[in-house]
Amino acid sequence: MPGKSLVQVGLIGFGNIGQGVVKILEKNRGLIEGKIGAQLKIKRICDLDWDREREVKVPDEMKTTKFSDLVNDPEIDIIIELMGGYEPARTFLLEAMKKGKHIVTANKAVLSKHWDELMETARQNKVDIYFEAAVGGGIPVIQAINDGLAANNITSLYGIVNGTTNFILQKMTEEKKSYKEAIVMAQKKGLAEADPTLDVNGTDAAHKLCILARLAFSKKVDL
Repeated sequence: MPGKSLVQVGLIGFGNIGQGVVKILEKNRGLIEGKIGAQLKIKRICDLDWDREREVKVPDEMKTTKFSDLVNDPEIDIIIELMGGYEPARTFLLEAMKKGKHIVTANKAVLSKHWDELMETARQNKVDIYFEAAVGGGIPVIQAINDGLAANNITSLYGIVNGTTNFILQKMTEEKKSYKEAIVMAQKKGLAEADPTLDVNGTDAAHKLCILARLAFSKKVDL
């Protein structure tokens, strides 16, 4: 694609979601590059376990177990963080922004707990932090609240914010599956992790509600 600039990406976390991102970027490469007017290249992927069998294959030169290989690479413009959890995700995100990297994250846990610190670091370092995928990524609700409804006084917000819960309840109600059977089905489809605790005990929904309350009502809600 001569004449077009190159945007290079570093990806942290190569589980189900990370593989899905790579798959979508490759499948829709032409569409995406046409919209952004630039070439898009995933340069490095950081994950601690490269021995595990994966559906999506990537060249060995793209693989690393060291976050420093991404954050210290001056050619990487954007860091996509999909590892989840509070730490080391928070540390990685802060370090990346201080190095001038733009951030895309689906990590609702770290956003719900460290929102002020992350947003202030982005502001100070003049980088963008995008998190549409953290809450209802397929809807999309974040952009709707931030942009389309920015001038509106939102008084209430409700819905099912956890897709795994939604799937489990549907299978139990419509197909009369047991709770245990429904969880196994969700795991096989990649909807639930091997340990689905955060989905089924409400923590995932709480993380998302903290973020939604910030955006919709300008209120800080403690997790």
